[in-house]
Amino acid sequence: MTFKIGSHLVGTGERPFVVAEMSGNHNGDLDRALSIVDAVAASGAHALKLQTYRPDTITIDVDTPDFRISGGHELWGGQNLYRLYEKAHTPYEWHRPIFERARALGLTVFSSPFDASAVELLEELDAPAYKIASSELVDLPLIRLVAATGKPMVISTGMATLAEIDAAVRTARDGGAGGIILLACTASYPAPPADSNLRRIPVLADAFGVPVGLSDHTPGIGVPVASVALGACFIEKHVTLDRADGGVDSDFSLNPTELAALVVESERAYAALGGTAVGPTPAEQEGLRFRRSLYVVADVRAGDEVTVHNVRSIRPAGGLPPVEIDRVLGRRFTADVARGTALSWDLI
Repeated sequence: MTFKIGSHLVGTGERPFVVAEMSGNHNGDLDRALSIVDAVAASGAHALKLQTYRPDTITIDVDTPDFRISGGHELWGGQNLYRLYEKAHTPYEWHRPIFERARALGLTVFSSPFDASAVELLEELDAPAYKIASSELVDLPLIRLVAATGKPMVISTGMATLAEIDAAVRTARDGGAGGIILLACTASYPAPPADSNLRRIPVLADAFGVPVGLSDHTPGIGVPVASVALGACFIEKHVTLDRADGGVDSDFSLNPTELAALVVESERAYAALGGTAVGPTPAEQEGLRFRRSLYVVADVRAGDEVTVHNVRSIRPAGGLPPVEIDRVLGRRFTADVARGTALSWDLI
């Protein structure tokens, strides 16, 4: 269950594919957006992801309670949807310079489309993959439209039931998607680590027979690094230049230093998975030389009794196993033996 996104092989058993989501952290400034691209490339992340919509393609300009975020929301309480998306969206005309900058720096770049106009734009830019956001998982016509491109699809599963995920996966498969990855996701912003439920990652993989990753909105990098141990092969985190600069998603976004740490630590977590063999590894061979064993710890003469004062269990290895101490105590040395000699049966 592997396929390519850009030049990267992504899927089950592959090293984590780290994706930096710009979202609205450009703060309405193209130069800042391009600086984020530069920072993502410098971090070692594999890909940059955008969100492709305009306010009017994701909602309508109405200010009734239905179109306002609940007052108690930690980040966006009471805000009108249209105004929020007006502030957060990445203008369509910015996409080409962002794509060009990312590609020039060796980054894979793709996006989440929210309607047909977004898919049309992203096809013009030859996006190598598409992501379906958690709230759009139930928009099966959109999934069918994206699948028809034949590109790989990354489907985020925040808030979704198994039945809803099944419908989305079936629609993507039947529609011709060139590979599917599901992302475990907690669609709250920011998300409490305790709600991450990383144990669902192998459950999703078994249930749908596709690679599974993580779209993470918790603070820091602990949760995504831990997800690698559960089989996550794709990690998406929001990124900003500096959380102190503000931005609609800055509170749960990584800064460039943290993103670089995520790349390094997720790679280490992947390498640490290793295999299932129990026993010394090649790296432990030197350590085996310094296990404990029985050594003569005082000069002795032939005929001297073996006692706790002249034979002890110490490091290094080379002598009789420590378990033999009760069998050797009280015996006699057969020869003069110098302090620091490994004890063997022929010496007693």
